[in-house]
Amino acid sequence: MPVRRKVLTKPLPNGLIITDTEKKQWRLGKIIGQGGFGMIYLASPSVNAPVGDDSDFVIKVEYHENGPLFTELKFYQRAAKPEYMKGWIKKCRLEFLGIPTYWGSGLAECSGIRYRFMVMDRLGSDLQKIFEKNGKRFKKETVLCLGAQLIDVLEYIHENEYVHADIKASNLLLGYKDPSKVYLVDYGLSYRYSPDGNHKVYKENPKKGHNGTMEYTSIDAHKGVAPSRRTDLEILGYCMLHWICGTLPWEDNLKNPVLVQKAKAQLMENLPDSVILSSASGTNCREAARFLCCVKTLGYDERPNYQMLRDILLDGVQEMKTDYKGPLDFSAGHEVEAHGSKSHEQFFQKTPKIQSAARETKSKPKSQDNEEEHRRIKDSTQTPARKLVATQRHLQEEDKMSQTKQIKRKTTCKEENGQRPSTKQFNHVLMQSVHQGQLCPPCSNYLAVNESTTPKAVKIYSGAITVLLCLIFYVLFLL
Repeated sequence: MPVRRKVLTKPLPNGLIITDTEKKQWRLGKIIGQGGFGMIYLASPSVNAPVGDDSDFVIKVEYHENGPLFTELKFYQRAAKPEYMKGWIKKCRLEFLGIPTYWGSGLAECSGIRYRFMVMDRLGSDLQKIFEKNGKRFKKETVLCLGAQLIDVLEYIHENEYVHADIKASNLLLGYKDPSKVYLVDYGLSYRYSPDGNHKVYKENPKKGHNGTMEYTSIDAHKGVAPSRRTDLEILGYCMLHWICGTLPWEDNLKNPVLVQKAKAQLMENLPDSVILSSASGTNCREAARFLCCVKTLGYDERPNYQMLRDILLDGVQEMKTDYKGPLDFSAGHEVEAHGSKSHEQFFQKTPKIQSAARETKSKPKSQDNEEEHRRIKDSTQTPARKLVATQRHLQEEDKMSQTKQIKRKTTCKEENGQRPSTKQFNHVLMQSVHQGQLCPPCSNYLAVNESTTPKAVKIYSGAITVLLCLIFYVLFLL
């Protein structure tokens, strides 16, 4: 039977000195945060002076029996040591990697109770508070830039055999001294998906279903499947969709995990239409649709193409003429001011609304825009082999259309100029020429409409036949 986690309700005394596994001492300050099973204290390596309110360090403390902090510690010790991250940043030529710095950990005892602790960088406010303050929406360009930065973080984590499995705004914190930087925190649900390079096997387990944060957890998690790389990317896709649109179509059913699972499956099955149609509300979610389309095609143990996913988001940033390397702007989204708050039915309605008759006549129908967007997104997510097949089919269709147009031209030409010479000889030659595609009465009209498609030799040959037939007709008429 699993050990029951205990909520940490009794705070540790201010000024308590604890020692980590590297024999480094830390002094506790006041409490600045509290989670489900732990508390966060200000801390300082200067043990001979009180901890100031401007300290750069914090210590996260939990009861020794609890599990989340132990899982988080293992992640930092195996995958996120400062020297590892510095090497990755240099290798990938990154300016920043949004993972907090781990400074140490250990066990402590106070009043006969054992605690586990971890020393980290101090960070600022979480994005969930800012999200709610802004009317539950961020600017699209901010979301795309943030998404690209998070792909950098996920690629590093995945390359070190871990997945985060709980990406959300409350786990994204601004830097304490530099609020323009965002850090992905709380690795209590992180999972080692590929220990020693051996990927976990796909296996559904209903007893472990619906794990994670209900709004964003993946379809695999709903089925009780262990998280993989595509899990993190699917969660990130749902987050971006929420941050841009301000809502999710399953938001009203969060207490019913089965309904949430069905709604997510329907969204993923009907991509990209299920996301593109949200633009009817005035919000363009094109990049989120393309992103989720790519995630949908991933196998359980397949390595994602991180650069392609990153480019999808950065292309949108470039179109909006926003500096990707500039500070993130977490002020209220443009759509909030222009359109106000909207329900998920409006964002994901099946039939786009036409605002006025004038707009209907002057502009292209919305359904046509959605069809074009659907085609562009499908083209951008196709593999090279699929693109080659699609190109061949497209050329075949164009060839058929060209042949059909020529037949229509010939038929029309015959109907409008149906006069035929009276002699059987001329009629025979004429019909033979028509059958071979060389001549259609009147001859001059046929040559004119085929000027750009008829080979030069055929043009000369057809002209000679035209002159010859005219002479025969003239002689027969005189006789």
